[in-house]
Amino acid sequence: MSTLPAPDREPRTRQQLRSQLFDLAPVGLCLMAAGQPQLINRRLARMLGGDGHETQLSPAELLRRWPALWPQFRHMGDEHRVVSIDRPGLAPFNGRAFSRPLSALGEDQEIVTLVNEAQLNWMSFSSDWQARMLALTESMSHTGSAELDLDRGQAVVSRGMATLVGRPELDGAQKAWRLLRWVPQEERGYVASIWAAAIDDEPFEFQHRLQTADGQRLEILHRGMVEVTPDGRRRGYMTLQNITLQRETEQRIQELANHDEVTGLPNRKQLLDRIDAAVHAASWDPRAFALLSIQIDPIDQLSQAMGYGAGDALAMAVAARLSALVGPDSLVARVGSGEFALLLGEAESATPEALQRTARQVVGALARPERLGCAEIVPLAQIGVASFPSDAQSASQLLEAAQTARLGVQGTSDQVAFFTPEITAKAMRRLAIESGLRHAVEREELRLQFQLQIDLSSGSAVGAEVLLAWHSEALGEVPPEEFLPVARQTGLIVALGDWQRDSVCELLQRWLRQGVRPLRLALNHSVLQLQQPDLVPKIQRSLLEHGVPSTLLGLEIAEQVLMNGSPDVARKLAELRALGLEIALDDFGTGYSNLNQLRHLPVDVLKVHRSCVPDVTAASGAVSLTRAIINLAHSLQMKVLAEGVETEGQLTLLMANGCDRLQGTAFSPVVDQATLEAQLSTELPRLPERFLRRQRERTLLLVDDEPNIVAALKRLFRRDGYRIVTAASGLEGLQRMAEYEVDVVLSDQRMPGMTGVEFLRRAKELYPDTVRMVLSGYTELQSITDAVNEGAIYRFLTKPWDDERLRVHVQEGFHQKGLADENRRLALEVRGANEELAVLNGRLERVLSTQQAQLGLEASRATAARDMLDLLPVPAMGIDPAGLVVMANLAAQQCWGAERLLLGQCAASVLPAELAPLWAQPGEQSLDFDWSGRRWRARTRPFGASAPQGHLLVLNELA
Repeated sequence: MSTLPAPDREPRTRQQLRSQLFDLAPVGLCLMAAGQPQLINRRLARMLGGDGHETQLSPAELLRRWPALWPQFRHMGDEHRVVSIDRPGLAPFNGRAFSRPLSALGEDQEIVTLVNEAQLNWMSFSSDWQARMLALTESMSHTGSAELDLDRGQAVVSRGMATLVGRPELDGAQKAWRLLRWVPQEERGYVASIWAAAIDDEPFEFQHRLQTADGQRLEILHRGMVEVTPDGRRRGYMTLQNITLQRETEQRIQELANHDEVTGLPNRKQLLDRIDAAVHAASWDPRAFALLSIQIDPIDQLSQAMGYGAGDALAMAVAARLSALVGPDSLVARVGSGEFALLLGEAESATPEALQRTARQVVGALARPERLGCAEIVPLAQIGVASFPSDAQSASQLLEAAQTARLGVQGTSDQVAFFTPEITAKAMRRLAIESGLRHAVEREELRLQFQLQIDLSSGSAVGAEVLLAWHSEALGEVPPEEFLPVARQTGLIVALGDWQRDSVCELLQRWLRQGVRPLRLALNHSVLQLQQPDLVPKIQRSLLEHGVPSTLLGLEIAEQVLMNGSPDVARKLAELRALGLEIALDDFGTGYSNLNQLRHLPVDVLKVHRSCVPDVTAASGAVSLTRAIINLAHSLQMKVLAEGVETEGQLTLLMANGCDRLQGTAFSPVVDQATLEAQLSTELPRLPERFLRRQRERTLLLVDDEPNIVAALKRLFRRDGYRIVTAASGLEGLQRMAEYEVDVVLSDQRMPGMTGVEFLRRAKELYPDTVRMVLSGYTELQSITDAVNEGAIYRFLTKPWDDERLRVHVQEGFHQKGLADENRRLALEVRGANEELAVLNGRLERVLSTQQAQLGLEASRATAARDMLDLLPVPAMGIDPAGLVVMANLAAQQCWGAERLLLGQCAASVLPAELAPLWAQPGEQSLDFDWSGRRWRARTRPFGASAPQGHLLVLNELA
């Protein structure tokens, strides 16, 4: 029997074996000689519980180190054997040993491989997982793969390849040439030639068709690669992916790229291609042709009113009518939602008369009503006509010219307009404005203007609206009503708004630094600006960078927001309002307001448009509208700001109806920045004192066209201390009521221009709290009765009068007015209290919402913690400071039995007595114990961040 040389005689051989073979192996290795261990590697030493230094032990030391192991390695032969060994302080080791003879070192020499049972199971799982993942990947991606032995002509196909061709039984080894039978006959040479020309280690791909077992033809993306193995053999690898659906989708995309999906007509892209082809053909064969741009507004209107289905139905009807009009040389296209185009051939556009006749035929064809359901819609058209080469020289220019020609229809009774240079002047002006606006900021052509907003309770300015002014170097002074619509339509309003906001914040910063008392400056924001996703961060950043309090900034949003009804816009406004910005709804009363949306929008101020601010001489309906808007805003806890106030009559009307603020040129015209700063340094404009002082005096208005009667009444009432105002007619009386806050009106009945009853009816509409009396020598019973029934007249007194009786009636009138004033004052106080309560309620709701969200998070955390504990494979219990079980996971409950509920039990009664000190002592504890015939290890750890709230007990069964 031959053995290995002793370590002291051949240390070099032993060292080489260990370093080159043993210590680098990922499994345990042992060199056996005649059933005795000679060498082991580090992996085996660690598997047996050592630290790796045991590789230096001699054979005798190895025998003594693990005496129970070596007998299990003897006489294994070519079979494998399950071995096990106890490891001190560790779980027993279970593994599988394999033996192979090593005759190169002598007889009875063998190498034993030891693999951890768990590692072996993982290797098996990994192999199965990879095979399963390959099958799933091929199934999900509609792919098949194969490996080719190019020298022997053999192929191994995957399950996915067999499924792809519709022959599941082909899974496995095949003749390589058989794979070509699934390729159509006309493409087999193509596929074979590509594989024959393949370069080693260079991937390639191409497309061809594949015919399945059921006769279906698939579009295939074929990928392959050829490599040379170390033994010189050539192997190929291929994957076939079914891209039939992708190719069909690409064809559909190509069709949609050139045709309108609803009508099937060519779209704008194909129209321009056809025009471009006609332009190139005209360069060889000069001829004229024309294009009609047809706008059908009812299509868009119908889509908005009845849905897209109705709009699409009308569009298809229009497409059918236009297609029936043209010949084979013409083309009908749909350019936009309600825009069509008609490219006419040479016959239809040979002369201006023929072109006019064709356009009129289109008008006539579209003038007939179209029945959609129970409604009849007339698709009236606006048609613009442009010709080549007189009006344009390219496809895009011709389409633009025809579209521009439609501007000539606006404001006329005709439906057809031909392109002329005059029509383009307006379009060119608009383009020039758009072009200039794009560079207005960088050229520093913009400037700020301001109009003060005055509080009607104090008479002083509380803010200002910021307006944009633009002086273009090329266009001169451009009015805002001309450039702002262009900015909104082109999206440039966003950039202009950013410049305006930063400039305003910079101005406020300078005012604060100079010690000037700043005003709240309100910025106008369009719907497009509100739709920007970064609006709120932009405003926050501007305020922070300039150190400006958010309360000095306000936003005026367009009434169109109410029609939009976007939750995202409402959320942004709520965020800005929470920052402290005042939100005002601008131009209220000019659009189709969604009052339900108004109720939910976070709006502080309702800004009434100038068209809803009438004078005292306006119709009663307009006055009622103003009062209704003010009452609506107050009922929604909003303040009212009236813009466009230009007369004292309008001011008096607004004050009488409870308006909160005003803005108008009569009291504060639009000023530039220098003028406003000068006013801030000296004194800002205020309301005239008479509008503020008049509330402190009791005022009697005497209206009579006879001067003697007026003089007698003045002498009578002077002794009572009233401020007496007189007027000679009803119209003059209304003017006096606009100038003074009148408490009692005493009017004659017969006066020129307007009777007393008519005058008092108007006075009631304008100033409903004023006490109204008639003093007349003429009795028109019916009109007086109607006025009394309507409430327009408080008393009807006759001439001649009794002085003392008349004085008593007037005193009663002042008493009634005093009660009405007191009621109004109390109502204002209640409204103010309600507003404060609403603010407090809003804050409370936000706090409660935050707390509710926090509670939800805590509940989610508790649920997640509970689920995680239940998933632990070891028993775990929570024990409170009193020793009660307050938590037990599923493993703990199963350990004690389902019939015994652990929660609420005393821990000492369900657990062994020796464990009691574990949860009675602070800090982490550990204890090994015997229970139910098994060995356990108990660990406890206190829980509770600030104060101890108990212990977590975990039990582990020991081997």
